[in-house]
Amino acid sequence: MNEQDIKQKFDLLKNTFNERTERLFAAAEAKVIGKRGITIVSSATGLERHRIARGIKELENKEKLDPERIRNIGAGRRKILDTNPKIKENLESLIEPYSRGDPESPLRWTTKSLRKLSSELKEMNHNVSHEYIAYLLRSMKYSLQGNRKTREGSHHPDRNAQFEYIYAKVKSQQKLHYPVISVDAKKKEIVGNFKNSGREWRPTGSPEEVCLHDFMIKELGKICPYGIYDLIRNEGWVSVGIDHDTAAFAVESIRQWWKTMGKKEYPNAKSLLVTADAGGSNGYKNRLWKKELQRLSNKIKMPISVCHFPPGTSKWNKIEHRLFSFISKNWRAKPLISLEVIVNLIASTTTKTGLKVRCRIDEMKYPTGIKVSDKEMEKIDMKKDKFHPEWNYTIYPSNQFME
Repeated sequence: MNEQDIKQKFDLLKNTFNERTERLFAAAEAKVIGKRGITIVSSATGLERHRIARGIKELENKEKLDPERIRNIGAGRRKILDTNPKIKENLESLIEPYSRGDPESPLRWTTKSLRKLSSELKEMNHNVSHEYIAYLLRSMKYSLQGNRKTREGSHHPDRNAQFEYIYAKVKSQQKLHYPVISVDAKKKEIVGNFKNSGREWRPTGSPEEVCLHDFMIKELGKICPYGIYDLIRNEGWVSVGIDHDTAAFAVESIRQWWKTMGKKEYPNAKSLLVTADAGGSNGYKNRLWKKELQRLSNKIKMPISVCHFPPGTSKWNKIEHRLFSFISKNWRAKPLISLEVIVNLIASTTTKTGLKVRCRIDEMKYPTGIKVSDKEMEKIDMKKDKFHPEWNYTIYPSNQFME
């Protein structure tokens, strides 16, 4: 067998070879030739002599290799991270000043382009491509993402201290097995056959048809869900209001939760702790919120402590990612065509961790523009905490409070 014949066979088969079968083919040809076989095959195929020699050892069973492997463990080019371990640290240092985060997501992301990062790493003696940087970023839990509204205000200097304060109060209340609830209003939704964001499995080519434009239908109106999440029992209550989202509506929702669920589950409770956002119908500056809480405290004959999250941190409120997020997932891509459908979708929301949700329609009217005078505020039996008294306070039952 001459060199030309070997070359022709190799050229015909080389596109089917992997690294291992290539050297075994060359080794087999060399063994058949015998003397000077390695030299002839190397010249015909262009393969290095040492590769052919290694193939011969494998054929003679002098070098055992797992049949599932192409190379021995540790063979081949060393990984970039092995030869250049500081590359991740340097990449992180480039991204960190520009990093952004969301408390509900474990991912972080960067605004710098891959090619720009590659160029800057090359200046730091890391010669890596933009494709490899993309691989590294994914392994470091980065991803490309768009903007998301997560900030409501500037960063307060005592933000973390308030988180720790809330945490301590929640733990203290839980040890006593007294109720702790997280409250908030969910985004308003228009009722009708309108598009709802998200996707669901349906027969190919038959998406559910909805109205072209999202103009509110006066007869159906819109809803305002207000939620209460029980941190201890992993249970939720949602009042679906059909009027305005006011402080009166918010506190009435808490009252309905206590009447329907809380009173039964916490028969020995001597206080109620509420964690809420800094703004909206349950905001710390809302006078009507405090007045209505006084009424509720009188009704249930129990002090109500309130801790507000600092401005700009609403996404840390437990109700956002333990209740509302799952309701949104449960009704994704489903048109909210009626109040009955909405209540059923909310009430059927569950999770693997055992979340249970109850829901009801609140048909009461809640007028806006109600003013609470200084004189009325003075009648509220409220004791403010020493730490950020505007965010942390307790309202006690009061006999002198007049309706």
